[in-house]
Amino acid sequence: MAELWAEAVGWVGAILILVAYYLISSRKLHGRSKAYHVMNLAGGVSVALNAYVNAAYPSTGLNTVWSAIAVYGLIKSLKGREPSHG
Repeated sequence: MAELWAEAVGWVGAILILVAYYLISSRKLHGRSKAYHVMNLAGGVSVALNAYVNAAYPSTGLNTVWSAIAVYGLIKSLKGREPSHG
């Protein structure tokens, strides 16, 4: 049963990440928007959980970092400042 739950969570996360990417690519959403960062955070955490349950540790690491970047962007967005571009 735990594996089925992890698969469902993973698929929802993957869909969230893909929808966020589509919305950015089609210019229907801005890269600094709260919605974009929330979708990436929820998607990254979901895929990381799925990867961890399935012992896919490189994917777990990647999606953990992905989620951390989304948290950074979300905090900047909530404070009304955009992340520095270098």
